[in-house]
This record gives sequence, structure tokens and C-alpha cells, in this order.
Amino acid sequence: MAGFFDRVSKVFQAEANTAVARFEDPIKLTEQGIRDLKGNLTEAMTSLAQVKGVSIRLKKEAEDEKRRSADYERKAMTLLQRMQSGDLDKTEAERLAAEALRLKAEADARAASLSQDFTEQERMSGQLQTKVDQLRRDIGRYDNELITLRARAKTATSVKKINQHLAGADSSDTIAMLERMREKVEEEESLAQAYGELNAAPKSADAEIDRALAAPAADTQDSLADLKKRMGIGG
Repeated sequence: MAGFFDRVSKVFQAEANTAVARFEDPIKLTEQGIRDLKGNLTEAMTSLAQVKGVSIRLKKEAEDEKRRSADYERKAMTLLQRMQSGDLDKTEAERLAAEALRLKAEADARAASLSQDFTEQERMSGQLQTKVDQLRRDIGRYDNELITLRARAKTATSVKKINQHLAGADSSDTIAMLERMREKVEEEESLAQAYGELNAAPKSADAEIDRALAAPAADTQDSLADLKKRMGIGG
């Protein structure tokens, strides 16, 4: 009997381990997939930070060139004003003013180019930010789903194991053992009753004689006199 239950238990254990393995493999793969996504998110955030850094630098450089352009224009105007007031030679003032305007034009060109690069970087940054945000949301959703599925997998495995035990257990063996125990108890009860009846049965003749002999002396003499009287024996 014990050997049978041991074999059944081993079968259930093997099937339960197989079920757990079927659940654990996809779970482990999913966990690895989420770890990979988190690695991708880290890389994407690093790239996003770099793109934003370039964008900030381009914006600053464009603003610097615009200020430089405005400064060259102010200097050209100042040169012409001093020429007009007679503080500077006309030829020299116009040459320097023209040079200032040339430098202003170069600054304007650099500012325009930097502004265009900044706009492109901002566009790329926006696209990358959208992807990073979406990836972060996906990872959060996958994490929550994994937690739920892991709990459901454990529950399903436990329920399956219990159902397998309940389905595979043979109640007839238990009932047979209970019947044998009942028969044994009834047999013991019958023997106890029989011994009780034996103790209550009449005693043997020897036992009765011994009991009479053990009676008080007066009772014995009375019995003897009565016996002699009935037998016609005098004295």
C-alpha cells in the first residue's frame, strides 16, 4: 500500500515539476526580454541626453553669433558716426565699417546655420523623446503583466497539483482499511463481553464447598443438626 502511494506521489511530483518548467521557461525568457528592453531604454536615454546636449550647445552658439552680428553692426554705425563728426578719417572709417559689416555677415551666416542645425537637433530630440517615453511605458506595462502572470502561473501550478492528487487518490483503499479496523474493534468488543459473561457464570462444586466451609461456625453447626435430624440420627 505504502509503495503504491509512493509511486503515485513520485508521478505527481514529476508532472508538477514539468508544469513548473513549462511556466518558468517563458517567464525567464520574458524577464530576460524586459531586462534587454531596460538596457535599450538606458542606451536611448543616454543618446537622448547627448542629442539634447548638442541642441543646447547649438542654440547657445547661434545666440552668440546673433549677438556678435549685432555688435559688429553697432561698431560699424559707431565708426560712421565718428567719421561724420570728424573724429575719424573718412577713408579709414569707411574701410573699418565695411570690415565690421563683413564680419557681421559672417556672424549672420553662422547664426543661420547654427539655428538650422539646432532646429534639426530639436526635431531629432523630440522624436527620440517620444520613443523613450513609449519604451518606458511599455516596460512598465510589461513589468506589471509579468508580475500578474507569474502569480497566475504559481496559482495554476498549485491548483493543478492539488487537483491531480484529488483525482489520483484511490478512496477504496482507505475505505477497505477502515472496514478492517471496524471488524477488529468489533471482535475485541465481543471478546470483552464473552470474558465478562464467564466471570458471571456459576462457580464449580469445589468452589461452593470451599465457600460453605468458609462460612461462620454457627451456620455450620445448624446445618449439621438439621442434616442429622433429617437422617434420623440422634444426639
